[in-house]
Amino acid sequence: MTIGCCGRPTTLEATQALDHFLAGVERRAFRMAHLATGDQDEALDIVQDSMVKLVQKYADRQESEWGPLFHTIVQSRIKDWHRRNWVRTRWRVWFASSTQTDESEGEDPIQQLPDTLAADPSVQTERTQAMAVLEQSLRTLPLRQQQAFLLRAWEGFDVAETAQAMGCSEGSVKTHYSRAVHSLRKHLEEFGP
Repeated sequence: MTIGCCGRPTTLEATQALDHFLAGVERRAFRMAHLATGDQDEALDIVQDSMVKLVQKYADRQESEWGPLFHTIVQSRIKDWHRRNWVRTRWRVWFASSTQTDESEGEDPIQQLPDTLAADPSVQTERTQAMAVLEQSLRTLPLRQQQAFLLRAWEGFDVAETAQAMGCSEGSVKTHYSRAVHSLRKHLEEFGP
């Protein structure tokens, strides 16, 4: 084992483990940030900044700690983005500017992946419609409900890990998650159980 910059141990195994961890969470984190911001470039910036911060500050931590730490950083960056966006929007309104934030989105990289399971076209159409409704429904959720749902359902965090990542109590996580699930069920009830 060698000691790198800032007194951190740098071994090939540790570097590979961190690379593997980041490769495993980058797409889901991007999707989370994209749902929260509605902007691919901003979402990419959030994820990249979070990855850099994790490597700079927490690379020497245990592998088991990286997940909650990374998602805490991502959620913090998303909150920061919402604050900055809110301030920008207030200034635009204040100066009576009629320009709206550009929410034009390019093609979603996840949607461009080939379907390796080639389902029946009618089933695929129904799934595509359900996913579009789910994505739209996720975007309409309040930010805290969206965060709780994505961390619990998509990332598989338990209540305590989600509370740590969101910076709130476990009771708040349960409340936000429950409200999110009920709201999403209403929006998706036409697609079955």
